[in-house]
Amino acid sequence: MSYSQLVWFKKDLRIKDHSPLYQATKNGKCLCLFVYEDEIINSDDFDTRHFNFLNQSLIDLRKKLRQLGSNLIIRRGECVEVLRKLHNEHPFETIWAHQETGNWISYQRDLRVLSWAKETGIQYKEFYQNGVIRKLNTRDGWSRIWNQRMNEKIIATPSSIHSPNNIDYGEILSPSNFDLNTTPNSKGLLGGETHAKQCLETFLSDRGKNYQKEMSSPVTAFDSCSRMSSYLTFGNISIKEVYQASKERANLLRKNKSKSNPEDKGWLKSLSSFQSRLRWHCHFIQKLEDEPEIEHQNINKAYDGLREESFNSEYYEAWLKGQTGYPIIDACMRALKDGGWINFRMRAMLVSFTSYHLWLHWKKPAIELARLFTDYEPGIHYSQIQMQAGVTGINTVRIYSPIKQVTDQDPQGIFIKSYLPELNSVPDHHLAEPHKMTQLEQSMYGCVIGKNYPHPIVNHAEAYKTARDRIHSIKKLKSTKEVSKKVFLKHGSRKSNRRPVRS
Repeated sequence: MSYSQLVWFKKDLRIKDHSPLYQATKNGKCLCLFVYEDEIINSDDFDTRHFNFLNQSLIDLRKKLRQLGSNLIIRRGECVEVLRKLHNEHPFETIWAHQETGNWISYQRDLRVLSWAKETGIQYKEFYQNGVIRKLNTRDGWSRIWNQRMNEKIIATPSSIHSPNNIDYGEILSPSNFDLNTTPNSKGLLGGETHAKQCLETFLSDRGKNYQKEMSSPVTAFDSCSRMSSYLTFGNISIKEVYQASKERANLLRKNKSKSNPEDKGWLKSLSSFQSRLRWHCHFIQKLEDEPEIEHQNINKAYDGLREESFNSEYYEAWLKGQTGYPIIDACMRALKDGGWINFRMRAMLVSFTSYHLWLHWKKPAIELARLFTDYEPGIHYSQIQMQAGVTGINTVRIYSPIKQVTDQDPQGIFIKSYLPELNSVPDHHLAEPHKMTQLEQSMYGCVIGKNYPHPIVNHAEAYKTARDRIHSIKKLKSTKEVSKKVFLKHGSRKSNRRPVRS
């Protein structure tokens, strides 16, 4: 009996810099498999926008595999059952795959597959595809290993792939097969390796010039940020390729520095800032790799019980619908629903607002944001949510002012008015707090508070003070500080910057 190699594609939907694919092709005929997993697709943190991006990625991957003489096998079901059936039909001796630091469901799935392979006598070979280190003993030296990995040679794309004959490759499924909403996400990016490379090229050649200065404002971030996060999440491109491409761009700028182009200095600062965020991308995923439970539990147990007992559903629904009475909050939520992406500072502000102004436990907003973010990456997501909610004990407590953020990031209301048309006639100086307009002004500008746009659901000053007092009353306790020391030893950064790439 002739045995083949199986390449199991998960969130690594590409052919370049793909170690499992490259190694498998060196060992014989290859079966390239992707599985639609009902358990994942039906989970609380999955949305149609993820499915659409996934499908676009699969279409592109299948096309590229066909060009190499193979094809992508597509199945639906529980992974072990799919693998067992495929093995009976087309025996394979080795499963080649990338390590994945996903949600709890994918974590348990990987354990089941590993157990089945061992019981069946099938070799299971995993490769890292980023800077996350499995079975890490200490954070000391982590950055050195990250740098080493990012500077390794890009894995070549196989020149050809030989696959067994007489295979039912299966079809790409639609959202309706899973009872998902079929409304397209019209403003979202298109998935796939081809689009990932095009997006990176436009960022490094043009859009990223003012990245460092313009990434914080939602007015400029949609163009000036790289927008590579979704492609990294689905593995349409490796973080190593992105890092090395940005380094090559920076080296070229330095080489041409003698021409004294004034734009080059800004470019170099932007590229340096971008590269640091690629590092932090992996830094936060490492937290979930080291402690998968943080998807469900506070990183710092000293904060258990802080918000769990009181959850105001009315507040939550207003935040969810973009009806809080704070324009920058509402515009961000509506933008997310529209396109599945918002820049890092606005994400931090949204979580800060739910955690402090609304005093909501982080878990339910985290699930909703996971569904809204096309680039939802569990490791970054839950680590960042908990950091912004103030329950890590090792990070500075930042309570964002939704009023100050308007004056700092959107003083002319360009972003706000594009998503809140009810405020189109409101003058710029009233946009941060439209509820402070007089009755005459409300009538004059066609925006009656409580009718055309809601009253603020909480008083900013009061909510800010209450939240600050509550969180610091726990943070200053000796018992909390003791737990925080242990958290730092396990998860703490050995550097000062803590921003992942969501750009």
